[in-house]
Amino acid sequence: MLGKLGRNDACWCGSNKKYKVCHMASDEKIEAFARQGHIVPPRFILKNREQIEGIRESGKINTAVLDYVAEHIREGMTTEEIDRLVHDKTAELGGIPAPLGYEGFPKSVCTSINEQVCHGIPSEDIVLKDGDIINVDVSTIYHGYFSDSSRMFCIGNVSDEKKKLVDVTKECVELGLAQVKPWGFMGDMGQAVHDHAVKNGYSVVREIGGHGVGLEFHEEPFVSYVTKKGTEMLLVPGMVFTIEPMVNMGTDEVYTDGGDNWSVYTADGRPSAQWEIQVLVTETGYEVLAY
Repeated sequence: MLGKLGRNDACWCGSNKKYKVCHMASDEKIEAFARQGHIVPPRFILKNREQIEGIRESGKINTAVLDYVAEHIREGMTTEEIDRLVHDKTAELGGIPAPLGYEGFPKSVCTSINEQVCHGIPSEDIVLKDGDIINVDVSTIYHGYFSDSSRMFCIGNVSDEKKKLVDVTKECVELGLAQVKPWGFMGDMGQAVHDHAVKNGYSVVREIGGHGVGLEFHEEPFVSYVTKKGTEMLLVPGMVFTIEPMVNMGTDEVYTDGGDNWSVYTADGRPSAQWEIQVLVTETGYEVLAY
């Protein structure tokens, strides 16, 4: 649990403030929730002011790279071209593409089309066609701080069925975000996401979810979107995580391509959509750090 500090000791967060005027009240609140049996965040995932500023700057680059993709993405473009756009723009802005080399991932961005759920690998052989929907997932390292967000893009004349899936998935993220409040629970957000997807006839992927992010690419906690209000980890100021539900038109079952060991597909071959934002829990609500 939490180590005990004296009221006048320097706070554990590195702020150089006395504990009593910094994190003491927050820690006491966390301990009270823990005594009630709730899952509470470990100290090491709570970001201090300096770290938050670093993550915020990384997020600005991440968002700018996605804006750049939005300006250039088009029918007839290969996903390899998207990879080059992301790599070059990230470098131009002073960042490093976080996916490149991560656990052996060979590219600077994930590009997932139609029935691909996530982790699609860019290729010269994959060309965007009229009617495709594609998720472009950008992650950035800037001065050692990590950011992560993704967007869906509709290529040419997309069917009403696919367009609705893309729109509803974005609505899921927005409804989940509205539930991010200090001293609430991760499950509050998860249920809001899941309920809206199911209400529209869709399913939400269970095995893959969001994650803490900021000092590392993937941190605690795992963020599920098939959870119940009042459950999962307590939301505490200083937590940074992604909201990134993968919403499927058909079954929630997925599989990983045995050839590349990265690309995840829907089991029934029907389309999937995902939007991702990176969120900071604040004293009064939330701040979106990358979108």
